[in-house]
Amino acid sequence: MLFLRRLSCRVALLCVGMGLSVPAVRAQGVLEAPAHCSGLALQAEFACRSWTEVAQDVKAGTDTVIIPVGGTEQSGPYMAVGKHNVRAQVLADAIAVQAGHTLVAPVVAYVPEGSTSPRTSHMKFPGTISVPPAVFEGLLKGAAESFRVQGFRRIVLLGDHGGYQSFMAQVAQELNRAWKGQAAVLYLRDYYEVVPHQYADALRAQGHAAEVGLHAELSDTSLMLAVDPSLVRQDALRAAPKPGAADGVYGGDPRRASAGLGRIGTDMQIRTAVAAIQSFQRSHP
Repeated sequence: MLFLRRLSCRVALLCVGMGLSVPAVRAQGVLEAPAHCSGLALQAEFACRSWTEVAQDVKAGTDTVIIPVGGTEQSGPYMAVGKHNVRAQVLADAIAVQAGHTLVAPVVAYVPEGSTSPRTSHMKFPGTISVPPAVFEGLLKGAAESFRVQGFRRIVLLGDHGGYQSFMAQVAQELNRAWKGQAAVLYLRDYYEVVPHQYADALRAQGHAAEVGLHAELSDTSLMLAVDPSLVRQDALRAAPKPGAADGVYGGDPRRASAGLGRIGTDMQIRTAVAAIQSFQRSHP
């Protein structure tokens, strides 16, 4: 919504300069966008509800909320920097619907990605946004507390990137101690851990051992293709020489990535997360 508002302002200024009216530009379809609040998003996302609908959901027994954490980082030359944000939001929506009695918060897109001075980790590349760990932890605590006071008794922290997992675990521990049973936080580490372990093992078993690495390689790119292929520059990727660390690809080879291979991983992530959340719901009635 903020993007559309900003776009509207920019288009209005452009129209004045060109001697056009804003309605004329709208008529040409410049401001048209696909409906976000449809399908799984309409069923699961907190942001797609009015405040009265949120209140009704809580009254009807929806007392679990997933806070999906993404991150904005370089992912090689052939994948968009928003990959973690899109994957975390879309997969969290699917997980929430299957788990039941669960909504999904807006994705957290600003996470620790390395130092800005000197530039370290992914911050060495353009396209990365980093915040200090204390800021990240404070954001998660504030969001979780916001949900608690309006009736959500189970908060799930789900992160799509490895670099901040320890901070999420710390937040869950501190909130559980502070809340003293009034509400509970589940740090869902297994959602992330399934990727470098069970999913990577499944790809190796299919003959892709040399292509599985750590970042922006076969598994990472395949997951993105399974969730939203528009974030992968497929034509350029297929024609490229093997990318390496200088390109932001750490180990492996992404060039034979496919949506089919990615669905192996996304199915694992969804099943693992749904089972963990339902167990959490049973143990915290």
